[in-house]
Amino acid sequence: MSSHKKFNFKLNVIFEDDYLAVIHKPAGILVSGNHFKTIANALIQNLEPSSLPDATKPQPVHRLDYATTGILLTGKTSTSIRTLNKLFETKQIRKTYFAVTIGNMPNTEDIITSSIDGKSATSQYKVIKTVSSPRFAKLNLVKLEPQTGRRHQLRIHLSQLGNPILGDKDYGIKDLILHGKGMYLHACALEFTHPFTKENINLKSELPKRFEKIFYSN
Repeated sequence: MSSHKKFNFKLNVIFEDDYLAVIHKPAGILVSGNHFKTIANALIQNLEPSSLPDATKPQPVHRLDYATTGILLTGKTSTSIRTLNKLFETKQIRKTYFAVTIGNMPNTEDIITSSIDGKSATSQYKVIKTVSSPRFAKLNLVKLEPQTGRRHQLRIHLSQLGNPILGDKDYGIKDLILHGKGMYLHACALEFTHPFTKENINLKSELPKRFEKIFYSN
């Protein structure tokens, strides 16, 4: 492969072994798809090759939206990719997110269930901190745990509550969309039993500085 075909993009590798790797996804890049500049195309430059017999090109086993930051799980062998996909399907991987939402949230914690694309979707949320905002009235730091994995689930659920994610151009309130600062949704933790070594994997990605600035700058 000629060098100009390689997508050289430095990634922060949080965990890696012969079977799988966990990386931090920055904002403003696609995980995969029919594009050159994707996380999938950058993995081979950032990960050690697996020494196992069924080693293959590393592949992400779930998605984060273009504007979302945080923890992303990838498989490094054919068996691992299939097995990790199965763990997601059977809800054996626990994902935790943080979001900044707009407006007053009457309930400090609740479970949201609704239909997304004709399928049942459930998300659990807890408000961690709220601050006043001249433009948005209130900004909330919200911890989220999706119980299902529908496309844009957390963004849709928060929008349905009337508390869309700050910077969400698709599901935001027209006059309150924040332009040019990205979307404030961060995949902060991943917990599962390693399917091959059986160890408990519990990995975290620190809250981005822009989140900290809103809630913990004073």
